[in-house]
Amino acid sequence: MQLEGRVALITGAGEGIGRAAAKLLAKEGAKIGALGRHTEDLQEVVDEIEGEGGQATVLCADISKPEEMEAAVEQLVSAYGRIDFVFANAGVNGVWAPIEEIEPDEWQQTIGINLSGTFFTIKYAVPHLKKQGGAIVITSSVNGTRIFSNTGATAYSSTKAAQVAMGKMLALELAPSKVRVNIICPGAIETEIDENTEKRNLDKVKMPVEFPKTHQPLTRGPGTAEQVARLVLFLVSDASDHITGTEMWIDGAESLLKG
Repeated sequence: MQLEGRVALITGAGEGIGRAAAKLLAKEGAKIGALGRHTEDLQEVVDEIEGEGGQATVLCADISKPEEMEAAVEQLVSAYGRIDFVFANAGVNGVWAPIEEIEPDEWQQTIGINLSGTFFTIKYAVPHLKKQGGAIVITSSVNGTRIFSNTGATAYSSTKAAQVAMGKMLALELAPSKVRVNIICPGAIETEIDENTEKRNLDKVKMPVEFPKTHQPLTRGPGTAEQVARLVLFLVSDASDHITGTEMWIDGAESLLKG
């Protein structure tokens, strides 16, 4: 098990990509801090991991609230003594609408969860990562990095682009402490994130472009959370020990088609 003895903090661990990553990293020996807002979902993940002989603990917190994230990090360190990996994965699609129809509070909510939440997650974990080195993986998106044709996704795409900038800045800042930082940019993945999306009046601003029936030429359909989890495993493992400050798209060539 290539991650034996290591500890991973995973946000958004109750569903989708976070859940798949938590289970895979645990299978490879990591002890998991499964963080999210819904205890029931997190407990299911922890029970599955423990049922397969792994170790995990529930961390119930809102990533947009610094005091909750600071407490969750301390709870994880108290449980397992260290943090080696951070998968800053939690986020929302938020409201997709013409810019004049996006309310200021809707904008702030998306920024608060996706961007500030990523900042708080990393900020409070970094002092522990620096003690022995480690790896951080940030979940960005094809939107705002390669795709700009999803009209109306202004708030979401802005946060995703900013996450890439944050990751590159921190990769250089943390390199002397042997902490690597990389960013993954998934395309369409079979997860529950669309349930957090509110789309309003996009027909007013949508460009009339006709794509092939499949938007992912390589796979002929959406990717899976497990495929993304395998990329996360690679980026936190020693197999990628000379990779930092890099964004990686995992989208079956969707962004090359739709960008």
